[in-house]
Amino acid sequence: TQEHRAANLGQYFFEYLVVVSLKKTKDGSSYEPQITYQFPKRDMMGRSQKEEEEKTLKAITLFCFPEGISWAPLTEYRSETFSFVLTEIDGSRRNGYCRRLLPGGKGARPPEAYCIISSLACFGLFSKIFDEVEKRRQKSMAMIYPFMQKLREAPFPAPGNTVEIKSFIPESGTEIISLTRPLDSWLEHVDFAALFRCLTDEEVLLVFAATVLERRIVFIAEELSTLSQVIHAVAALLYPFTWQHTFISIVPEILIDVVMAPTPYLLGVQKRLLDQVTDQSDLLVVDLSEDKQKTFIVSNGDESSILPPKLQSEILQALSNRKETSTMEELNRVVSEAFLHFFVKTVGHYTSYVKYSRAAERGVFENRSFYKAIESKTTRHFVKKFMQTQMFDLFIQDLEQHHFTAQKQNKVKTVRISTKKKSAVIFHTMQSTTEVEENFKFIVGSCLFVCTVNM
Repeated sequence: TQEHRAANLGQYFFEYLVVVSLKKTKDGSSYEPQITYQFPKRDMMGRSQKEEEEKTLKAITLFCFPEGISWAPLTEYRSETFSFVLTEIDGSRRNGYCRRLLPGGKGARPPEAYCIISSLACFGLFSKIFDEVEKRRQKSMAMIYPFMQKLREAPFPAPGNTVEIKSFIPESGTEIISLTRPLDSWLEHVDFAALFRCLTDEEVLLVFAATVLERRIVFIAEELSTLSQVIHAVAALLYPFTWQHTFISIVPEILIDVVMAPTPYLLGVQKRLLDQVTDQSDLLVVDLSEDKQKTFIVSNGDESSILPPKLQSEILQALSNRKETSTMEELNRVVSEAFLHFFVKTVGHYTSYVKYSRAAERGVFENRSFYKAIESKTTRHFVKKFMQTQMFDLFIQDLEQHHFTAQKQNKVKTVRISTKKKSAVIFHTMQSTTEVEENFKFIVGSCLFVCTVNM
């Protein structure tokens, strides 16, 4: 499991780094992705680890070069950074961070990809690590090893803290690389700026409405980085609830048939595969391209009526408070608070309807009383549908179970989110300086990025 893996590795930044290069096939007619470098080396792994990682490595090549096209040597290629998630059979998840670029050299050459596998969700931090890896790769592949070894030995910083890595580069001397985590650690994997570059506020609201009712949604774009950033941002809008269904930020061409699945999903698909998506019905297809003719290529048509009108207006008003000059942290705070307050006003009273008894081993959520306590007819209509989603059901199950366990140990901490008109309990977590963040992530953050592809 992810917890077992983390315990074995300690709180490492990453599990390993691989370089995926495009090599000519045996007949020389095309190129195929192959792993040409791995740190740590496979001879440092045990037999069972090697067997497990062999399957993972095959998946990595697929996600680093998902296009399924015939690559050719290039003289120019704009590097891009994106991420994906690998889900194991036991449900544990690992994040894959990938940067594709044109390696140093002269003449035409195929691009290559660097990929870091980590149990930690922190896109910004790993992007900076890629900057350092890329700088060393341009000089020599051998220079990557000492930097990654130093990084692997460094402790992963707590939210708001910084870790410094010393690294020697010939001709430049010893450099000190500072890696800082933001205070809002649950948002460190999210960049809302990409979402609002591609969609208007009103369009984001329609996508949110379809997502919160767990519908089938496909995002279309040409750039892998756009797909990756937008789909993770959409999932983050659900906080403190989490997307529980199929989540593939970049669908490799070989797996495109996943769009035919009848169950809810969030999928990122490259635009050249659009024809294989639009023949499906009962889904929302969102075009993120700059040259799009219309944003919603396919829709159910009821997306604008899902959310209560008054609360829609309040979200739009809150979003209008953001500034063009905002930093990423400021933007993330404005956006996340706008949608968090929506949940506070619709279901924030839920803790009053979880009843406990000394004889019971867990609490019991009183669905009917919770629903009838809502005064607004339009809000009640929305909540009735939202209560049928898996994200709400599992959130309540976690509350019923974990709150009782924590009560027995006398370690409950209640965190309140306040609005102008009311305050509501939004989550419970274990009271401990080291456990608070981790258990909070377990309850409301651990299932944000789920890919259910079996390799």
